[in-house]
Amino acid sequence: MAVATALYHNFIGGKWVEGKGGVLEVKNPADATEVVARFSQADQGQAKQAVEAAQAAFPAWKRTPPPQRARFVRKALQLAEERVDQIARGMVYEAGKVLSDARGEVMKGCNLLEFYAGEGLRLMGDAAPSELANNFLFTKREPLGVVSLITPWNFPWAIPCWKLAPALVAGNTVVYKPASFTPLSAYHLIKCFEDAGIPPGVLNLVIGSGRVVGNELCSASKVCGISFTGSNEVGRGIEQMAKEHHKKLCCELGGKNPCVVLEDADLDSALAGVLRGAFGAAGQRCTATSRLILVEPIAEQFVQKLVEKTKALRVGPGIHDDVDMGPVIDQSQLDAILGLIEAGKREGAKLLAGGKRLTEKGLNKGYFVAPTVFDHVDPDATIAQEEIFGPVLSVIRARDFDHALEIANRTKYGLSSSIYTRDINKAMRFVDGIEAGMVHVNSPTLGGEAQVPFGGIKASGIGDREMAKEGLHFFTELKTVFLDYTGGARKSNIY
Repeated sequence: MAVATALYHNFIGGKWVEGKGGVLEVKNPADATEVVARFSQADQGQAKQAVEAAQAAFPAWKRTPPPQRARFVRKALQLAEERVDQIARGMVYEAGKVLSDARGEVMKGCNLLEFYAGEGLRLMGDAAPSELANNFLFTKREPLGVVSLITPWNFPWAIPCWKLAPALVAGNTVVYKPASFTPLSAYHLIKCFEDAGIPPGVLNLVIGSGRVVGNELCSASKVCGISFTGSNEVGRGIEQMAKEHHKKLCCELGGKNPCVVLEDADLDSALAGVLRGAFGAAGQRCTATSRLILVEPIAEQFVQKLVEKTKALRVGPGIHDDVDMGPVIDQSQLDAILGLIEAGKREGAKLLAGGKRLTEKGLNKGYFVAPTVFDHVDPDATIAQEEIFGPVLSVIRARDFDHALEIANRTKYGLSSSIYTRDINKAMRFVDGIEAGMVHVNSPTLGGEAQVPFGGIKASGIGDREMAKEGLHFFTELKTVFLDYTGGARKSNIY
């Protein structure tokens, strides 16, 4: 890919506006000497302007009937489907994804746009019987107002889709701040909506740091709701700002997701799922499999096959068709991962594969970590408790099902989980007993679908779930209406 020379801008009030906060150079994590794109960053004043543009556009957008609002989402969907390859290739270069994964993410985002376009016809309330004659009780959903959407770099297309689409269909106006690592995907998404004819000010894009732009979008008095996906540390800070300024908040945070494999499982299927869950996207998923809990009867056999398959994974730039795993996002992430690997060694875990940075065969310019497997990990060890966000898998051995479930729950996180077994009784006991917002039976810990809620419990989430109807409901307030059509004075003991 040639070095980028064009300068992209912010989208405020329906116009592309050059930022006053300096130029951001987006680097290719597979080759940090390569500039993928250049963006002018907004300053705090321009973040305020974006909020003001959204506020000015809100009354007319709120009055627009939901089916009409949804048609803009549907048109954006059609344009995105025409641009899949362009969007996916840009994602490979800015986020380091393998091309097949990038294409899959674009299609996942399109599925979400499709689902929420349909919700424009289903933005319904409820009716209820009244204690009184000639009275009608019902509820209706109304938009919050201006909402701030702050999204991460690891899913720079799908996560914005599952926030933007319901926010717009519900009648909110949006100010959207993507992660600074991946603004190109955000640009492509905004272009789809601009080309779909979205009215000026309804959707705004600001590029910039969390410290400058993000803080403004979380504290501005005209912002009524915040949806954030990212680290626990940042999420807790946003929670405090939201409380202080009385804003509705939804945060999807970290995970330390367990996969339990029992002795009666289809081991080949479980092995494939573990490899995909642990090392897909270089482990940079909040739903990644980071703890593998094996019952003793099959532990040795499974670990032997796991290590063999892990060492065979092909690591390199994601644009190459023969690559299984790409780089991690940047030097700081690389250093953090390597630091946690060293902690695993110090604390007595047995390193069986990987455990180092890869620099041979032209990989020295990128941020490549060898897929890493630790065995005999103490359930309370650092690598079994801290979110690594990299291609590192901790194998923990359990005596039996009950012990495995106890270990699986021994964490502050509660996002996703998985169990492999042919025993439906144990599968359902796991579903009942696991402390997680999502449970997969005989499939990896990864992902979700548009029509079901996404999110976790404990330290993994704050507020409502995302996706499905729950994702739409977050962006609304429920209003209860009491309609008296008696035509005269009310005579009642109802208070």
